[in-house]
Amino acid sequence: MAEGEEKLTGLAKHFNSQTMYGRRNVTVATYVGIGLITLYFYVRSKSKKA
Repeated sequence: MAEGEEKLTGLAKHFNSQTMYGRRNVTVATYVGIGLITLYFYVRSKSKKA
């Protein structure tokens, strides 16, 4: 276990700024969110043209 990890529970265990694992998860979640928003607007704009 990384330093300070034993105190974290719930979402804080997976999304925190104290461990590299948590930082990576925050970054991945951010990129996925941006990608989903972009995909939503892309698909929405195509369906209006048809």
